[in-house]
Amino acid sequence: MNQKNLEYLSDQVKYTGFGEGLENDLKGKIEQGQPEFKLQHQAQFGNDKMDALLNFSKSKQSDMYFFNSYQVSLQKENSEEKMEQTFYINKGSNITLKEAYNLMDGRSVNKDLTNKEGQIYNAWVQMDFKQSDDNGNFKLKHYHENYGFDLEAALSKHPIKELGNDDFKTNLVDSLKKGNLQSATFQNGSTEQKQYIEANPQFKTINIYDSGMQRLDNRHSKSEKQAEGESHSVKHEGKKESQTATEDDGPEIPKAANKKKKRQTPSV
Repeated sequence: MNQKNLEYLSDQVKYTGFGEGLENDLKGKIEQGQPEFKLQHQAQFGNDKMDALLNFSKSKQSDMYFFNSYQVSLQKENSEEKMEQTFYINKGSNITLKEAYNLMDGRSVNKDLTNKEGQIYNAWVQMDFKQSDDNGNFKLKHYHENYGFDLEAALSKHPIKELGNDDFKTNLVDSLKKGNLQSATFQNGSTEQKQYIEANPQFKTINIYDSGMQRLDNRHSKSEKQAEGESHSVKHEGKKESQTATEDDGPEIPKAANKKKKRQTPSV
């Protein structure tokens, strides 16, 4: 068995958000020498459950194994339907399991991506629930740097207490970039109120929710917004889209309003 390959894969699995609990199973599968194998993992975010199936394959030229992708099945609270999506592993950092949950829950994640020429660029990534490719995966929308979304500028338009402290501000921005729905303290004179915010790169703003997860502006509530998208959901053939991500999977997020997703390829 290639010990360095095992160590590399163990770190790759760990930093993609699956922790260290799969290390013994990973070692056992590699020792068996099969050309392909899968590992199972379960996670829970709030009351939402995720089942993941990690896919590995052996090189045809050597004894090295590769972590190729992982398939996720998301069971939302109070929903009988499951949502499925496959996330592909790249040479750089990858979409973590927590980030996958955030994307599947309708939020946007800030990524460092690599183009075909190998150049690194930054973009916000969001799932397009109205389009899926020929593999049953929802396509990804990218809002590049030149699209003009400035998260810090969007935050500065609101009386958020955490922006007055450099450390709190940094933590808030980092959490939002990972796609988290994050609590924030809104100040109104001498009154303070906890609300929840998420990045909205498409409209170059942030979404604000009250404790009941209702939008605090003139747009649809979060659940209504998702239902509207699902009512027009259609499938389109297309190629797999490359995905990269940061290693950290961010802090825990509060329970969000239930959003029903269209059932995709066979569940894992």
